[in-house]
Amino acid sequence: MTSRTKAHPMKTRQASLLGAVFMMATSAVGPGFITQTATFTSLMGAAFAFGILASIVIDFVVQLNIWRVVTVTGMRAHEVANAALPGSGYLLAVLVIFGGLVFNVGNIAGAGLGFNALTGLDPRWGGALSGLIAIGIFLSHRAGVAIDRIVMALGVLMLALTVFVAIASDPPVGEALRQTVMPDSISFATITTIVGGTVGGYITYAGAHRILDRGVGGVEHVETVSKAALRGILVTGVMRYVLFLAILGVVASGVTIDISSQGANPAAQAFQVAAGEFGLRAFGLILWAAGITSIIGAAYTSMTFLGAFRPGIGEAMRNRATVVFIAVSLVVFMLLGTPPAALLVFAGGFNGLILPLGLTLFLWVAWRRQDLMAGYRYPRWLLVAGAVVSLMTWYMGYQSIGPIFAFLTPSA
Repeated sequence: MTSRTKAHPMKTRQASLLGAVFMMATSAVGPGFITQTATFTSLMGAAFAFGILASIVIDFVVQLNIWRVVTVTGMRAHEVANAALPGSGYLLAVLVIFGGLVFNVGNIAGAGLGFNALTGLDPRWGGALSGLIAIGIFLSHRAGVAIDRIVMALGVLMLALTVFVAIASDPPVGEALRQTVMPDSISFATITTIVGGTVGGYITYAGAHRILDRGVGGVEHVETVSKAALRGILVTGVMRYVLFLAILGVVASGVTIDISSQGANPAAQAFQVAAGEFGLRAFGLILWAAGITSIIGAAYTSMTFLGAFRPGIGEAMRNRATVVFIAVSLVVFMLLGTPPAALLVFAGGFNGLILPLGLTLFLWVAWRRQDLMAGYRYPRWLLVAGAVVSLMTWYMGYQSIGPIFAFLTPSA
């Protein structure tokens, strides 16, 4: 009896960490990233490999810092920000919630594109159906458990199908590896957009806030949580590179991918060329899975920032607010005339502009606010790496504002 009693909390903690890892991973490889990868690979070819590498390195530094500070302090991001600079938590909450709304409209669009590739259903109605499914999940009495299980199952499915298509497309791996470290060209707007689509806005805090909700916090858990974050980053890194290779194989074969017309679904075209009808249907399932998990992640994480304006908000009330958030996203999606693919690319870029603010505030807490860090000795290498990435993201954001907003007005 005693051994079983002791084992239960351990299994519960491991399940909680696994759920947080998959929420981070599926949010980081959502429909925005998938569409952005197809768009930029068709424009840049193998040179986009450098953008993938940059996104993985930045993701590594950002997530390890964010997860560590949240775990040690036991505070949500807006609380950490307010402690670092009074009032900044409210600004961060507004930006993340608004950025999450922009992203969620894009997530619904992505789920609609997935439904279209899978069944032929009009993307608008496929997005509407996906939004209603997500609302149904949050209305469930066991929403917390359902979220973890659904996100994990769909995440594994996405990875398996993408690996299959990457093998079928036969990409030029040697050229991709060369340009990963020696690119023919570099685009700051591209890197900012892909970083925003993988670790910008709400995605930065998705896994970390999930950990707090599952009761895994405090200095005693910091190493375990950091290892979980590292595993999640490695999984998402592999997923990103495999997806890039799958689309590169098609682009390198000389096939032209439509990335600008009203109904463009660039990643679907690539998967269909690589693996025929099965590839198209498999892509539809991948994109829909990415869309529905990202709708869940964006809505859930954005609403955890409501605590900035109403401290002590309970899980039941937050779930109701999440339902409203998804409903508003769905209405905006149905009314908006921007092509879904362009909207997904813009959403990543916009959230990439939010990233530097939160990261800078977290680094300040890690460096100067030992009263909040419970005397925890923060790794100097991680602090230095965080400072370098923070400066990079501020610079890239400044350089990229114009090009990012230009994604809202693609050529016909």
